[in-house]
Amino acid sequence: MNVSTVTDFRQLRDDYALIEQAIHYVEDHAQHQPELSEIAAAVGLSEYHFQRVFTRWAGISPKRFLQFVTKENAKGLLDRSENLLDTTYEVGLSSLGRLHDLFVTTEAVTPGQYKSRGAGLTIRYGLHPTPFGECLIALTERGICHLGFVQDSEGDVIDELVSEWQQAKMIEDHDATAPLVEPIFDLGRRAALPLNIHLRGTNFQIKVWEALLRIPAGSVTTYGHIAKQIGHPTALRAVGSAVGHNPIAVLIPCHRVIRGLGEFGNYRYGAARKKALLAHEFAGAAS
Repeated sequence: MNVSTVTDFRQLRDDYALIEQAIHYVEDHAQHQPELSEIAAAVGLSEYHFQRVFTRWAGISPKRFLQFVTKENAKGLLDRSENLLDTTYEVGLSSLGRLHDLFVTTEAVTPGQYKSRGAGLTIRYGLHPTPFGECLIALTERGICHLGFVQDSEGDVIDELVSEWQQAKMIEDHDATAPLVEPIFDLGRRAALPLNIHLRGTNFQIKVWEALLRIPAGSVTTYGHIAKQIGHPTALRAVGSAVGHNPIAVLIPCHRVIRGLGEFGNYRYGAARKKALLAHEFAGAAS
């Protein structure tokens, strides 16, 4: 990754902190639909500066971006998405999902390796700025095994990694993980550099996570729809648990699963970040 890219991602990381504040403010004051000037004041910026920051981060105006995080928009998108996703599952590797299916390839640990909790493996990890905040990326020799966002402290996200792979040897190696940041978060480069992910989970979890990989950017689905597609239509709670324990955020797009009534629902790294991820993708798909 070149110096200018690192600088850009640091700027976008800092911008994201304001975007998240704005999303929280809109959520808390949804009843009276606050004006742009009010939202800007709430995050400590002039309306002009707020417009500038938002457009730099999202590529579109704040008014347009915030329209994407409404319940009404999510419900309409859900209705359109599920028809497309049904077709995707029926025909297999369709043009709708082809780019993402080719971009990310998966390999799961064996049952014995799952029980050993990473014994014999070396995991290299690093913390990096991204357009959605600071993140931890970790990888084994076989691929990315963890991607998580920092919320309260860097130590917490590292503890999550260690708890998943308790017996693995952990090495902080920023240089090893830095080249992965741009292809993950710069969507325009994804097709040029396929990424491997190395999954540790039960057979059921792996099925759910692989189903998530088939949801294209700009689309959403529900827990019930995922349950149906993996052949367990009544296992909604188990599907929800597997989605919540997804160890590789963004690449395995658990943020694209919402509730059937158009509610965005919870997210391991905060509801505001989920909305930011989705709205960024919606904006890209609509442009």
